[in-house]
Amino acid sequence: MTDQDFMRRAIALARTQVGRTGDNPAVGCVIVQAGEVVGEGVTGEGGRPHAEELALAQAGAQASGAVAYVTLEPCGERSSGAASCSELLARAGVERVVVACADPSVFAAGRGAERLRASGVAFDQGLLGSEAEGLYAAYAPAKSLESRR
Repeated sequence: MTDQDFMRRAIALARTQVGRTGDNPAVGCVIVQAGEVVGEGVTGEGGRPHAEELALAQAGAQASGAVAYVTLEPCGERSSGAASCSELLARAGVERVVVACADPSVFAAGRGAERLRASGVAFDQGLLGSEAEGLYAAYAPAKSLESRR
């Protein structure tokens, strides 16, 4: 399977939750180790848990050295103060994160990518972005951190 195949699977997962995640976007995440899917997740009802959290929990130790395919840039900060998805991916030892679309939310907006790169995780953005962008047409992220606290 190719990067495109794994990203298409993440997009398919995200589609299952469009309109069911409250103020949060529907995100799909697929974690691949040595060409095999070891974890999958999609944003939960009402927006929690995040897709990356679920995929990492499923992958367990197999996330170390793996590639994560995510439909939207992982959050760099959480409104709850919990560890962000970018932190969780880095802590798990994910080697590379491939993202379809940028997240304009103040909780991401480059922060997730920056955190991953600073942790030594390779970060690629734009794979199948045109296929995934329709998932986020109705997504209106918070304009400031204060508006979400």
